[in-house]
Amino acid sequence: MTNDRFEHQPVQYPQGPTQQWPTQQWPDQQWPTQQWPDQQQPTQQAAAATKHSRGRISSVLAVAVLAAGVGGGAGVITDRYLADQRPAAVASASGSGAASSTTVTKVVQGDSSNPDWSRTAATASKSVVSITVSSARSEAAGTGVIWDTAGHIVTNNHVVSGLGTGATITVQFGTSSHPATIVGTDASSDLAVIKVAGLPSGSQPITVADSDKASVGQAVMAIGNPLGLSDTVTTGIVSALNRPVVTTGETTTPTTQADAVYTNAIQTSAPINPGNSGGALVNADAELLGINSSIATLSSGTASQSGSIGIGFAIPSNEVSYVVKQLIADGTADHAYLGIGTTDGTATVNGVTITGAQVRSVSAGTPAARAGLRAGDLITSVNGTSVASSDSLVALVRSAEVNEKVTLGVVRNGTATTLTTTLVAAPRSAGSGSSPRTGGR
Repeated sequence: MTNDRFEHQPVQYPQGPTQQWPTQQWPDQQWPTQQWPDQQQPTQQAAAATKHSRGRISSVLAVAVLAAGVGGGAGVITDRYLADQRPAAVASASGSGAASSTTVTKVVQGDSSNPDWSRTAATASKSVVSITVSSARSEAAGTGVIWDTAGHIVTNNHVVSGLGTGATITVQFGTSSHPATIVGTDASSDLAVIKVAGLPSGSQPITVADSDKASVGQAVMAIGNPLGLSDTVTTGIVSALNRPVVTTGETTTPTTQADAVYTNAIQTSAPINPGNSGGALVNADAELLGINSSIATLSSGTASQSGSIGIGFAIPSNEVSYVVKQLIADGTADHAYLGIGTTDGTATVNGVTITGAQVRSVSAGTPAARAGLRAGDLITSVNGTSVASSDSLVALVRSAEVNEKVTLGVVRNGTATTLTTTLVAAPRSAGSGSSPRTGGR
């Protein structure tokens, strides 16, 4: 589905419930300096809106991706290359392995209200590795999560693809280093799978939790390789669920939806920094709740705060499982498709104004057409989860699975109703091996 607002109109800055924040890009071989995307130069009006909507927080909130990284917020836009990068050149990579299998290892806490984080860290850290990606001109550090005993490791696409083709990948298990090869990448979800020849002693696949059962306020731990400091753990809570996060391309600033990743993210207060990208967000039982991918940073003018401010974002484990299964099977992933073009909109029902995604066009023969959606309809929910904006709808659809039946809350001519349909696979973009982002809604 196309996002007409994103493709044809300038990005709007924070105003009301569908906030879109400016972004921060981390260029190769230098530490962060603020860069504003095309047609997104900060204005006095945007700054005023930010100050008004955030009370005491007068600086602009920016979001960046972690090759070290994470992303988030209803309509938050992030630049997707926030890597711990330094000049370098490193060795070769290769890898092979047997058919995949998994083991189940978890911690059972005696008191869920007061977790023993040392037990959680001791277990989960056996499933988290440091990743170094090297090209002739630079080096990036990220994190990965051991998926199975065959040596498959899950990380972010921007970790392994950010330095372009020809880069070498090295995985660090404690004190031992192993070359790795790419099994599959999916730019649409910012996920990738790499593989090493075998797991060294002491390492183990992670146990995966059901992210649909996560709750706001739940205690969580982030594990990764921030700023090259491997095996770093931090704790916090789940700050929000179903947070639409828009993350832009690895090395350039795109101007269309086709260059952006939309994630229906888990927001966390656990401190996450550059190098955490691709790492684990786990519950107190050491089970994977999400893959960390982007963070929010404070900035004012050209200055920026280059560390965590307690607003980080992770790709939910259920979406990770769905994509990773496909990447391991054939190196590519299909994504759900609805088949409409939308913009942000509102409607009034019984005197109450409701926000949502307003339908501008419906493609023939698509799930949207079969559901009976029409131009002018306002989509307000998907399977009971509120849709606050056009971006929110994209994130929700892309977090769904192909062939999943969904119920859409719709307002038409001032009357609320529901429509049902079954999502299909988005068309693959030519030569990319992955679904086009314009097909995600």
